[in-house]
Amino acid sequence: MEIHIGQRSVGLDQPVFVIAEIGVNHDGSVERALELVAHARAAGADAVKLQVFKATSLMHTSGGFAEYQKSTSSDNSAIAMLQRYELNAQQCRQVVAAIREQGMIPIATPFSPGDVAEIQSLDLPAIKIASPDLVNPVLLKGVASLGRPMLLSTGTATMDEIRRATQWLHARNATYALLHCISCYPTPAEQAHLGWISELARCFPVPVGYSDHTTDEWAGGLAVAAGACVIEKHLTWDRSAPGPDHAASADPEQFVRYVANIRHSESLRGRGGKRVLPIEEDVRLVSRQSLVLTHDLPAGHVLAEADLTVQRPGTGIPAAEIASVVGRQLKESLKAGTMLQRSACS
Repeated sequence: MEIHIGQRSVGLDQPVFVIAEIGVNHDGSVERALELVAHARAAGADAVKLQVFKATSLMHTSGGFAEYQKSTSSDNSAIAMLQRYELNAQQCRQVVAAIREQGMIPIATPFSPGDVAEIQSLDLPAIKIASPDLVNPVLLKGVASLGRPMLLSTGTATMDEIRRATQWLHARNATYALLHCISCYPTPAEQAHLGWISELARCFPVPVGYSDHTTDEWAGGLAVAAGACVIEKHLTWDRSAPGPDHAASADPEQFVRYVANIRHSESLRGRGGKRVLPIEEDVRLVSRQSLVLTHDLPAGHVLAEADLTVQRPGTGIPAAEIASVVGRQLKESLKAGTMLQRSACS
C-alpha cells in the first residue's frame, strides 16, 4: 500500500522517504533553523520537519521534566524550557519557504488543538503526529479534518492503542502511515526493536516507517532492511549542545553518513515481489534439472517413473513436471540418455 505526500509516493516499492527532524534543535533561532534546512538538503533528505507549539497551550503548570530533560535544561519549569524553543508563525513560514526552495517537502507536528490552524496556514502536504498524541482524539480530530496524509509515531503505545487509533482514522477515511518508535532520548541500540517494523506491517495495511532516536548511524539503514519505507531522524548542529534533543540527534556529518547508509540498504533491499531476475536467467538455465531417459525405449512406450532420471541443464521437460509425464506415450523410439522434450510425448 502507498500514500502520497506532495508529488512523492511513499510505500515499500518506492524510494525510502527520509525526513530530517529539526524539531527544537534550532534552539529558538530561525537562522539556525535555516542552517539545519541547508544541512538536510546537503545530506539528501527528502523532507524537513518542524514542531509547531505554544508552550503554555501544550504544558499544564503542574507538568514536569522527563528524566532526559532534567540533565539538559537549566530552566525552573518545563514551560519555561519550551518557551525558549518556540518559533512564531512568521518564522515557521520562513523556514517552510526555505524547505520548499531547496527542493524538499515541509512537514510539521502540532501538539495542541490550537496549533492545527497554524499548520493549516502553512499548507503542508503531510502532518506528523508525535507518539504521545496517538491516543489524543482531540488533536487527531483536528488534524484529520485537514485531509492531509498523517505520519503517526507509535512510541510508548500498546498494540491495542495503535489498533484503536487506526480504527478511528480508518472510520474517517484518513490517509496515514505508522512509524515504529522508541520514546527514549537517546534510545540504546539494543532497545531499538527494529523487528517491530515488520510486526506493524503485518498487522496494519498501511506504509510503515521508523522514527529513530538511537545514536547508531546504521539504525536507519537496518530499519530499511527490516521493511521501513519512511525514516525520520533528528538533525542537530551540535550533539553536545544543551537542550532536550541534541544528544539523540545526528550532527551534519553524521547525518550525511546516516542518509548514505539508508540509500545503500535501500539498494540491497530492492523492490517488488519475489521473482526471477534477469541476472539469474543464465544460472537458472544451466542449473535447473530436466527429465532424461534411463534406458532405450520403443515408440508407444508408456513412461513410468523408473524410466526417468534428472540431469542438468534445464533445457528439456523440467524435473518438477515428472508427475505429469508419467503415463504418457512416446511418439518415437528414443535412446538412453535422451533429454525429453515436450514434442516427444503424446
